[in-house]
Amino acid sequence: MKGLIGKKIGMTQIFDESGKAIPVTLIEAGPCYVTEIRNPSRDGYSAVQLGYGEVNSRKLSGGQLGHLKSNDLPPLRFLREFRTKQVDDLKEGDKLTVDLFEMGDRVDVVGVSKGKGFAGGMKRHGFGGGPITHGQSDRQRSVGSIGATSTPGRVFKGMRGPGHMGSARVTSQNLKVALVDEERNLLGVHGSVPGPRGGLVMIREVRKQ
Repeated sequence: MKGLIGKKIGMTQIFDESGKAIPVTLIEAGPCYVTEIRNPSRDGYSAVQLGYGEVNSRKLSGGQLGHLKSNDLPPLRFLREFRTKQVDDLKEGDKLTVDLFEMGDRVDVVGVSKGKGFAGGMKRHGFGGGPITHGQSDRQRSVGSIGATSTPGRVFKGMRGPGHMGSARVTSQNLKVALVDEERNLLGVHGSVPGPRGGLVMIREVRKQ
């Protein structure tokens, strides 16, 4: 099972052997601890639960501390599950670092996108807006008419429009690992990763080749 929890550091660029600049996102990945292994006979599915981010024990509830102390683990702030069928090589209490990944590996990175608040139809969905001329004075960025005619005489459910934008779970798929720094627990992936600097992300094996 290849998977880690990390924190997005930001974007930079590195240069390959030919001198070509490669845009990469740096992620402080791990160290993570295996806090629980779920199996089909007991839980109905197979997964590995990882913990990340050591904190003061006063910031966790008694149930969380008891769950971690059962495997002699330090207080960990974040717990996330990774669905996998290959759990034979892991046991509860194991420590995982960036050496799980190698240069050239393909990964999916899951995070929560930046929240943009309430946004209009043009920003949120790329609507064209109203005409700039023909006498309009305040409809330039308006959504305009989105309903049908007298039949059915209403707006269909699910119609795109203004609303809350961002702050949603997003997966960047099939990113190439361009940097592995075991000393500083850094992982560099070629491309962008959802979320702000300091945001929590999950790095896992690629689902779609």
